[in-house]
Amino acid sequence: QVQLVESGGGLVQAGESLRLSCAASGSIFSINAMGWYRQAPGKQRDLVATITSGGNTNYGDSVKGRFTISRDNIKNTVYLQMNSLKPEDTAVYYCNADRILTRKDKWIFNSWGQGTQVTVSS
Repeated sequence: QVQLVESGGGLVQAGESLRLSCAASGSIFSINAMGWYRQAPGKQRDLVATITSGGNTNYGDSVKGRFTISRDNIKNTVYLQMNSLKPEDTAVYYCNADRILTRKDKWIFNSWGQGTQVTVSS
């Protein structure tokens, strides 16, 4: 079984920074793309950023230039550095892995973490 566990959320003031981490654990051989999504109350879950195993990145328009996604393929961990935070960044942030190949040669698709709350006060 594979698990994604996020950490690093919290309460900050506008303009400050936070760094989120998401570690995938279990019998993992490799992970294709990993990413971050967020969901504010009453809104749909939106893309924040994704990164492939080769390091290609993609960002949502609202975070370009402020957030940076990175990953450590050895540790099966993805990070999200969030700078210049705004109140509108307040949401639950979810980690995602689109395809995981286990050491038992089994594919697991579209895995999600439990989420971590980020609150930005004005």
